[in-house]
Amino acid sequence: MSPVITRTIKFSTKGDGDIVNLTPEMETAVAESGLMSGTVTAFVPGSTAGITTVEHEPGLLQDIPELMEKLVPSDRTYQHNETWKDGNGYSHLRAALIGPGVTVPFYEGRMTLGTWQQVVFLDFDNRSRNRRVVFQLMGE
Repeated sequence: MSPVITRTIKFSTKGDGDIVNLTPEMETAVAESGLMSGTVTAFVPGSTAGITTVEHEPGLLQDIPELMEKLVPSDRTYQHNETWKDGNGYSHLRAALIGPGVTVPFYEGRMTLGTWQQVVFLDFDNRSRNRRVVFQLMGE
C-alpha cells in the first residue's frame, strides 16, 4: 500500500481577488515527503476560495479578478446575501466555478508542471481571512 502524507499550510489573505502562489510550498512538501513518484493534491477547506493553475505573472494577476468580476459581478443581489446578510454571495459562486483543489503528478521527486505553470490559491471573499490549504501526497 502506498503511503499517504498530509501537510497543512496557513497564511493570511487580503480577500477580494487576492492570489497566492502555492507552488513553492507544494514543491517543498514533495521534496520532504521522500516519495519519488505519485500525486500531490492541494485542497482548500472553505467555500469562498479556489485553487487552480496559471502562469503567476503580473498581467494575469490583474486579468483573473477582472474576469471574475465580469462572470460573477460583486454588485448584484444574490440569494445567499439575503439569507446570511454577509455580502459575499458572489464569492461562493466564483469559488464554485474554480473548484477547491487540483492534483499534480510528480515523478523523480519533482512536480510535472509546465514551464510557466504554477498552482495558485484564489481568495474570493469580501474580506481578509486566515486561510489554510491541505496538501495530500500519495506515492512511492
